[in-house]
Amino acid sequence: MTLSTCDALGRPDARVLILKDLDEQGWWFATSSASTKGQQLEQRPTAALTFYWRTLGRQVRVRGTVLTASDERAAADFRARGLGARAVALASRESQPLADPSECREAVQVARAALEAHPGLVSPNWALYSVNPDQVEFWQADPDRQHARLRYAGSGSRWVQTLLWP
Repeated sequence: MTLSTCDALGRPDARVLILKDLDEQGWWFATSSASTKGQQLEQRPTAALTFYWRTLGRQVRVRGTVLTASDERAAADFRARGLGARAVALASRESQPLADPSECREAVQVARAALEAHPGLVSPNWALYSVNPDQVEFWQADPDRQHARLRYAGSGSRWVQTLLWP
């Protein structure tokens, strides 16, 4: 999925992430709270998600408020990752300038050794977020550009469906 956030000046930023889960609280993803996206979510806790299937000609677009999971839930998510992914997350200064790739390799090796010695170790910056949707749009491509678009918007405890022009 593509996660879109905005910086403090309102400039959009987008990147591709893994959808971790989907439940009644929203669409879940994880990242470092110290990363650019983590900082943007702290400043402006709203986001958009885009799912795109080119071969099917389909999109799902989600907009909403971002919620942060408990430290316990984030730690469980971190521990469920593979050793390599945990080592990179623990060692990484995500989004910061890197002068020499060997510095990253060495930091990951140190983090891997720490994780092997202490398997329950969790990155202090690891966060689990969900986008609690207030709007979801389903989009189906049409070869004649008469795309089918259906938007659901949250209204209190119910959803209002609206058919949109292509």
